[in-house]
Amino acid sequence: MLRIHFTDADLARIQVATAPDPLWETVLGVHQLSAPKATHAFTSWRRRARTEVAGRRLGGVVRLLNSLAPADVPYFPDFLTPEEASKGLASGLDAVRATPLARLRHELGMLDATTSSARRRAGRPGPSGDEERKLYLVADALHRVYETIIEPDWTRMAAHVEADRSLRLRALRDGGTKGLLESLRPVATWRAPVLYMSYPVDRDIHLDGRGLRLVPSRFCWRRPVSLCDDRLPPVLVYPVASEEPHPASSARPTGTDDGPHAAALTALLGTTRARVLEALAAAATTGELAVRLGISPASASKHTRALREARLVVSRRDGGMVVHTLTPLGAALLDGELPSRPARNPLRAAYELAER
Repeated sequence: MLRIHFTDADLARIQVATAPDPLWETVLGVHQLSAPKATHAFTSWRRRARTEVAGRRLGGVVRLLNSLAPADVPYFPDFLTPEEASKGLASGLDAVRATPLARLRHELGMLDATTSSARRRAGRPGPSGDEERKLYLVADALHRVYETIIEPDWTRMAAHVEADRSLRLRALRDGGTKGLLESLRPVATWRAPVLYMSYPVDRDIHLDGRGLRLVPSRFCWRRPVSLCDDRLPPVLVYPVASEEPHPASSARPTGTDDGPHAAALTALLGTTRARVLEALAAAATTGELAVRLGISPASASKHTRALREARLVVSRRDGGMVVHTLTPLGAALLDGELPSRPARNPLRAAYELAER
């Protein structure tokens, strides 16, 4: 069991990551690639990824990462997933290369305590003089594996993560910090002031005013993951709230059900514009909307402009971004129910939009 203890200051400093973390996804993706018993949800992805790894002759590179982050033990070194990766892959790899050698030795020593002697020999850097070079080899391995098995699905993965992020932000909007933490069910349970979750070891993390960064992840599966070193900035990586089987799924990442109302909405507005309306059930910038739906920013801008002119969407500038949200009229059309005091029939606005 993992227990994360919050203070009032921590509740005010919770963050939800704005995008997938490339190094967390790479390490956890290697877990799914190499686990002795594959998770059913990743069977198709694993087959394709293994084909790519074999085709590029990266078996040795994957084995190196497996030796450092075994899928079947409860620990892997924190230096593989530095906080700097939240700024992008290049920043994360720079941080891996810059890992202090004392920290490297300490974390590899902890890994040794959980793995067999054969794994120790495969993963441990050589003599002291080779350790810095080993860090460069590890960073190169992470880069090559990312490009081979993670990057090809990045757009769809980002859409899943953005959809999950929208769920968390809606929970925060409607229920405050309590609502946000409660929305992490079933992977975590909030009983103030502690967040509880299943974990391979019994552990307590005291945030002590540092806050917590929540990182939704496609390749994290069933239970969250956290850094081992309590001195590092606290992070909780958790599975995205998605019913999709794997990142390459062709299903829509967001939207309403596929019942009669959804079909009628599509027939009325057109497929893409109906999907835009559905996706804006959670506020989004033009760029975020494009990622959610897998369309170009220009197309997202065109459709939000049409919806805005029909008074179904309102757009407001926030710094250098434009944020789009549904108006009560747009929400009523999406839900198929009139607001309690409609200013205008939402169907009339939809018909006017369809006639353009």
